[in-house]
Amino acid sequence: MDIKILLVDDESDFVETMAKRFGIRKMPIDTARSGQEALELLAAQDYDVVILDVRMPGMDGLETLREIREKNPLTEVIMLTGHASLEAGMQGMNLGAYDYILKPADFDELLDKVRTAFERKELNAKSRKQGG
Repeated sequence: MDIKILLVDDESDFVETMAKRFGIRKMPIDTARSGQEALELLAAQDYDVVILDVRMPGMDGLETLREIREKNPLTEVIMLTGHASLEAGMQGMNLGAYDYILKPADFDELLDKVRTAFERKELNAKSRKQGG
């Protein structure tokens, strides 16, 4: 099954590079440049995994995460945190993020986290169906 991924980051170069690298691995990825744009995409379709930058102008990653958890509880979120801001990554996990990764992100590590987040999402979806 294909993993539906949404990458949310305001840095154009990073977004383009990541989109290419996922594309090379036959993993299509949608992108958004802001939290608001991400929420609009999430309202229109389901994503399995959202890769979400913590620091963005306007609606930041933590605020966006709160909205995603509320409206798309099964969607797994991986926080991208730069500026050695481990605190924001930990805060994201307290708000329900699956995991976080420090920027500049190691692509193979990010890919592993996306795959394990997807597996967790699938398990949660199954248990939710069985539970009622």
